[in-house]
This record gives sequence, structure tokens and C-alpha cells, in this order.
Amino acid sequence: MSWTNELYNVYEKNSGRTDCVPLLLPISHSTANAQVEVTLNENGDFVKAERVIKSDAETVIPVTNDSAARSSGIAPHPFADKLVYIAGDYGKYFGGKNSDNTKYFGAYIEQLKNWADSEHSHKAVRIVLSYLEKKRIVGDLISCGAFAADEAGMLKSGEKIEGIAQEDSFVRFKINYSDFMSENCTWKDASLFDSFIAYNSSPEQDMQLCYATGKVLPVTYKHPSKIRNAGDKGKLISANDESGFAYRGRFQNKEQAISVSYDFSQKMHNALKWIIARQGVNIENSLTLIVWESAMRELPKITVSADEFFFEDEAEEQQYADTYPMYREQLKKSIFGYKNSLDKNSKAMIMGLDSATTGRLSIGIYSELRSSDFLDNVEKWHSDTAWFGYNEKQRKYVFNSFSLRNIINCAFGTEQGNFIECSNSKLKTDYVCRLVPCVAEGRKIPKDIVRALINKASSPLKYSNSYNWRTVLSIACGMIRKEKIENKEECKMALDENCTERSYLYGRLLAVADAAESSTYESGEKRTTNAKRYFEAFSNRPCTTWEIIRKRLCPYLEKHDKMNRSNFSENYYANLINTITAMFEHDDFADNSKLDPIYLHAYSCQIKKIYGGNKKDDTNNEEE
Repeated sequence: MSWTNELYNVYEKNSGRTDCVPLLLPISHSTANAQVEVTLNENGDFVKAERVIKSDAETVIPVTNDSAARSSGIAPHPFADKLVYIAGDYGKYFGGKNSDNTKYFGAYIEQLKNWADSEHSHKAVRIVLSYLEKKRIVGDLISCGAFAADEAGMLKSGEKIEGIAQEDSFVRFKINYSDFMSENCTWKDASLFDSFIAYNSSPEQDMQLCYATGKVLPVTYKHPSKIRNAGDKGKLISANDESGFAYRGRFQNKEQAISVSYDFSQKMHNALKWIIARQGVNIENSLTLIVWESAMRELPKITVSADEFFFEDEAEEQQYADTYPMYREQLKKSIFGYKNSLDKNSKAMIMGLDSATTGRLSIGIYSELRSSDFLDNVEKWHSDTAWFGYNEKQRKYVFNSFSLRNIINCAFGTEQGNFIECSNSKLKTDYVCRLVPCVAEGRKIPKDIVRALINKASSPLKYSNSYNWRTVLSIACGMIRKEKIENKEECKMALDENCTERSYLYGRLLAVADAAESSTYESGEKRTTNAKRYFEAFSNRPCTTWEIIRKRLCPYLEKHDKMNRSNFSENYYANLINTITAMFEHDDFADNSKLDPIYLHAYSCQIKKIYGGNKKDDTNNEEE
């Protein structure tokens, strides 16, 4: 279980840091979203209470082995908890069928009192205990306006605080100390954390062999949840299937199946939570992707396009690459910046966590490799998949790679107004899991993704927004280029006017026909050209379809003869069509079989050439 050891090492290296944002949780602690904050004075008297806004709700709380894993039954948290556990007057103000919380409150108070009376007690514990034993918290919350009551003085039914019914509220405590050196917010008080850790580790615990460390240590079979966020119930390690016996046929009992020490489990899980909070990427509210380096130095994100990590700093002036050499230079500088900060022996870890069920997490992706190899693979991915596209803001062609989200949406999505979206969340997460190793480990791109993009790019009539289709075309060309490079084939990014390959020449003809017709349109006129109308048919039956397109193009070529255009010679398009046609072998031109995907490259490059792509990037010396 190398991933557990890597996470444990992260915790050991960073647990003493005071600059961790967000906080690296201490052992025996977890997080919860609080809805109410109660302020007390040092005498245990109520001062005020306020509702907690959602952005400030996350609260660090002490937890026991049982409370951290609770899903049913009575298992109070040691300090801050839900109202049903801490309110002695709960039944007085709540008339529902579950209004009797005597057992919950009794278990909570007994546990809190044991901590307060122990040698590891803390002043905050004694203050909160003193207040809660008065059994008046609900009344105080109503009187100060934090809770809403009905005309009978009972808790108002249906009233919610940030989406949570007020009777189900989680309460945290703030204490007004006269000592200004003490931390008022108990969920930020390191001395309170240390107090509970010492108290919780003092009782005798079950000593067994820890499979992770190989040592005999206090073990646990109740492992933390809330891994991806405070509301996450999924667990990575679980052995509580006493009736179904998920381990039957392999082991006799759960002790044989898994045995992990409490200390190792806490540190490993808390490190994972910390990494996710710092740099986790959420895909479709299901898959969580994290990439980290063994010393927690920064690594580039692997799901984004190149310019998204070129220009991470919004204050930085964005200079988009309008030539491929300029793009490669930006890419090399960016990757070198990461390499320069890394130790030569450091490792990069990639992990993807998905929800198998509500209560279970699965590891859909895990790999580890040398950080230098990881960065080389990332650089190669962005170099090999780059293609040009017209940038409306820059008003020029620029080079860029593509985010995994855009690749999947364009391959398997449909047009939704001004954007393309794949509505199948499961499909999206599955394909992210398949593409991530291509970026991080240098694996070959899945052929079905490339085929899907080729099919979508060959059907421009499926898109009412021309920008959407141009995006699909650019991504398809980038993925075709990647596939050709993987197959050790030559793939130029500029127009190759000497190429006599049949599919390439037909792609050029289609581009010329498209440009010739559209250039005769009046300003603001939006009509679909015959080239785009027959685009898909052309890709399948180029010879017979070209005869139709060529015949329908004649009026537009005649119109060009009558138009005064300084940018073109009198018969520019007609001459270009004749030049390209003359490059065909006779048998090739008459071949009516389906075109190879390279025709999309030829179409894209010819369009860019016609519409004034920068002359300086019409060479490929950088690729030789």
C-alpha cells in the first residue's frame, strides 16, 4: 500500500508547520460544518449566539474512534456537536417524535465530564461543561434571535440555517477569555487540540500487528470519513461488514483482512484531507483528483490547457503564443520553473478518488513516478497536442493545448447554446481517468476519443454556433497530431503545399471552396456555405461530393471576377483550386473512398493560410 506510506510521510514532514493553509488536522480531530456559534464568558455564562455563514462554517472538532465513524446509534463528539447531543432542554422546545434526547445528552455530558476531570483537562472544556449542565442552550438561542420560535414558544418547524433544519444544527463554542493570549475560537485553539490528543491516547487500547508499519501498536477498525469535504460519508478503509462477510473466502474475520494502527490511520487520512483541501480538483462532484510531490512542492495541474498554467497569476500580462516556436518556449520555461524547485530524487503521486457508494470511496487512479519524469510527460503532452485557433480577443491565430474537460465535452457532448457540454457525468469521470495517465505517465491517447472527435469535426451542421465547431475542429486536429506523433509519423502544423497525399489535397480543396463562397457574403451575413453543408458527405465520398460542391461554387467564383478585392488576384480561388487539383494522381482523384483524418489538418491549415495566418509561423523548422 505505497499510497498510504506516501500520505503518512506527508503528515510527518508537515505536521509541525504553522503556516499550513488550510490546517493540517491533528490526529483525533476532524471537521464539521457549524450552523451556530455560541459565545460564553469564563464563568460559563451565555454571552451571545450567532448564525454561521456557509463560507465560515468549517470547524475543527475533537472526535473519538466511534464518533468519527458514526452513522447511527449514540456516539457523541467530545466537545462541539449537534444540538440533539448538547442541549439538555431540547425536548422542552422541540415537539417532534424524536424530541426525547435524554440518552444523547447523557452520553455527551458523561464523556465531556470525564475529559474535564482528567489530568489532561482544559479550561475551555470546563467552561462549556459548566454552561451545558444548566440545560438552557435552546432557550438562550431563541431569546437572542439565533433560533426562530413559533407562537407557542417552540422551535419553529421548517426553519433552516444554511439549508439545515435548526433542530439539527451543529454548534461550536467561542469563549471570551480575560487572558488575551488565549485563543477565543475553540476550533482554532492548538492547546485544546493537544489536550484532547493526550486525553484520548491515555486509555489502554487493543494492541495488534499494524500491517502498514509492521509494528505491534494500538489498532483501529473504525477509519475516518469526511475525506473530500465535511459532508463526505465515504471511507477508503472499512471492515464493518459483519453480516455480509465481504472478506469471506479469503479471511475468517476482519482482523485478518486489515489491521492498521490508530496513529497511522489518523495521520494518513488527515494528510489526504489536507492535500485535497489544498489542491484537489473536483470532477462532476464525484471524482476528486490530486497530484502532489513528496516534499509538497508545487506541480502543474494536469487537467488544464497549457495557457491555464502559463498565466496562473491573473496580474501577469498574458502574451499568447502566435507561433509554435513561441508556444514551445513558453512551455519549456514554465516546466523548467517547476523542475528548478524540485529535489532530484523527489516523486510525484497522482490519485483519483471516486464514490463507489455513499459510504465507500474507491481509488480509480494511482501512480507514482519521479517528479522529473512527470514534468517531462506533462511537457510532451502539451507540446504534442497543441494546435492553433483563432482568438477573438487577440484577433489573431494563437497556439494552445486543450483541457481534459474540453476534450471530453467536444468528443462526447452536444451543443448547449454557446458552449458544448457532455451531460453524462459517469462518462466524463471515466474518460478523465483514461486521459490522466496520458498526461502524467506518457501513455498513448485512447483511439476511441480521437475517432469521436474526428466524427464531430466532420459534422459542422450539428453546431449552430460556428465558434463551437471551430473549437471541435482545433481539438480534433490536436488529438490527430498527438496520435500521429505516437505512431512515429510526420505531422506538420503549417500548410504543406508540396504534399500530394490524396486526403490532404481533398482537405485543401474543401477549405478553398469554403473560403471562396464565404468571402462573397455581405458584412454580417450568416449563411452556411456549400462546403460546410456537404462536409460530412465529402469526408465519406470526396470525389462525387466535390463535383457537387464545385458546380455550386461556380456562381461565387464568377462573382469574384466582378469584385475589386485588393487582397486577391482576379482569379485567386479558381487558380488555387486548379493548382491543388493538378497535384492529384489521376487514380487518387477518382478514388471515392473515405478520407483519412489528415484531411481535417489540411482544411484547418489552408483556412489559416487564406485568412492571413502570420507568415512567420508557416514553417516547421522547430519540428524537424
